Amino acid sequence: MKFTAEQIAGILEGEVVGNPKAEVQELAKIEEGKEGSLTFLSNPKYNHYIYTTQATITIVNKSFVPDSKVNTTLIKVEDAYLSFSKLLEFYDQARGTKSGIEQPSVIAENAKYGKNLYLGSFSYIGSKVVIGDNVKIYPNCFVGDNVILGDNVTIFAGAKIYSETKIGNHCTIHSGAIIGSDGFGFAPSSDGSYKKIPQIGNVILEDNVDVGSCTTIDRATMGSTIIRKGVKLDNQIQIAHNVEIGENTVIAAQTGIAGSTKIGKNGMIGGQVGIVGHLTIGDNVRIQAQAGVVRNIKDNEILQGSPSFGYNDFSKSYVHFKNLPKIVNEIKELKKQTLNQKNGNNG
Repeated sequence: MKFTAEQIAGILEGEVVGNPKAEVQELAKIEEGKEGSLTFLSNPKYNHYIYTTQATITIVNKSFVPDSKVNTTLIKVEDAYLSFSKLLEFYDQARGTKSGIEQPSVIAENAKYGKNLYLGSFSYIGSKVVIGDNVKIYPNCFVGDNVILGDNVTIFAGAKIYSETKIGNHCTIHSGAIIGSDGFGFAPSSDGSYKKIPQIGNVILEDNVDVGSCTTIDRATMGSTIIRKGVKLDNQIQIAHNVEIGENTVIAAQTGIAGSTKIGKNGMIGGQVGIVGHLTIGDNVRIQAQAGVVRNIKDNEILQGSPSFGYNDFSKSYVHFKNLPKIVNEIKELKKQTLNQKNGNNG
C-alpha cells in the first residue's frame, strides 16, 4: 500500500516541504532509510542523519531548520514523535486485518462472539465465553469458561486466559501471557507440609490495558485482581493475587508485586523492582529500577535502592557508598593517630 507525502500530511495535519507527490510504502529508522520509506526525526542527537538518509519522506518538528540541503521530502508537524507513533498505529491496524475462524479450533456451543472475529487455528474458546466485536485471537490460544472479552481485543499466539477473567475494550495480550492462574496461596500444616488454599476469585482488566509477553497475573483468592484502565505492563512481570494497579500506571520488565498490594494511578515502576505484599502505594509514584519496596508509599514519592528510600537521599548517599573504602581507611588512620597521641601524652 502506497501513500504520498500529501496524503500523509493530511492525516497528520502537517506541512509538506519538498515533493507532495513523493510516495512511500514502508517505515524505517532514519539511519536505515531507503528509497520508498518513511521515517522521522525528533531527537537532536540524530540530526546529522537528515542529510544522509535515503528515506523518501521524513517527518520533522515544525521548529526544525536544516543547516544544508536535504534530499528527503519533509513533513513538518507539531510533534514528530507523536505523529510517527500515530502512523505506526495506522500501519499496524492495516496489516492486522485478519478475520474468520481457522480450523482446527474449538468454540463451545454456548459461547457468543461479535462481528469480525478472527480465531487462529488450534485455539480453544470455552463454555459461556462472551466475545465482543473486532476481536483477534491468534493461533494456540486458550480462553477458559465464562471469560468476557470486550471489543477490539487482541490476544497474540500462545496466550492463556483462565476462567472467569474479564477483559475490557481495546486491550492487547501478548504471546505467552497467562491471566487468571491461581494465586500463590498455601497454608502451613503442623507436619511441615503446605495445604493449598483454593483461589476462587478472578482477574479484571479494564479498557486499554496492554500485557507484555510472558507476564502473569494471578486470580484473586476471593474477589478480584484488578488492572485499571490504561495500565501498560512490560514483558515477564509477576502480579500476585488481589493486587490492584491504578489507571495509567506503567511497569517495566521483571518486576514482581506480591499479594494484596494496592498501587495508585499514573505511577512509573522500573525494571526488576520487588514490592512486598499488603502495601499501599500512592498516586504519581516513581520507583527506580531494582528497588525493593517494603513500606507504604505516599503520593508523588520517588524511590531508589533496596530497601528503597527517597531518591534524593539515595543520590546523596551513593556519593559516600562508592567512597566507603577510602573513608574507612581515613577513619582507621585517624584512630591510629589519636591513639598514638594519647599514648604519647600518657608517657
